Amino acid sequence: MRLFLIVLVLSLLSVAAFANEAPKLNSTFKDWSVLTRKIDGDLLCYVRNFAEDKSPQNVNHGDVAFFVGTWKSGAAQEQPSLMTGYTMRSKTPPKAKVGNRTITMFSVGNEAFVESEKDERKLVRAMRKGALLRVEAMSERGTATAYEFSLSGITAALRKANQLCS
Repeated sequence: MRLFLIVLVLSLLSVAAFANEAPKLNSTFKDWSVLTRKIDGDLLCYVRNFAEDKSPQNVNHGDVAFFVGTWKSGAAQEQPSLMTGYTMRSKTPPKAKVGNRTITMFSVGNEAFVESEKDERKLVRAMRKGALLRVEAMSERGTATAYEFSLSGITAALRKANQLCS
């Protein structure tokens, strides 16, 4: 079931042209946007923020965004993910850090997910309490990358996304 949800999120968040409905911006809370999208009769409510800092600066990262998604059907609740503009090295797992909390992710192509629901909850809880999310990853070519996302507005954005999908 977990792999199914991950594949579903991959297909829905990253390729708008193939989705049933384009994402709709609902609201913005400081640095986080709340979006919704209808997919095969289900509603996906998610929050998104783009990286405010990308390292190293001399490489093309493409768009880099962090998401937390919830399905109205209950298929997933506050599922965090990272999307980059390049393919990540699957053998070198990305790491998401908020304060002293580090959660290991796994990558599939240009997206990364948290393996267990328990770790998803830990990461989202830390995001609600923190000021900065840092994600370190490795490109398929072997370039070590790091991204920083402001967490300003994340709590209000998640609250709104959860209301929309309750």
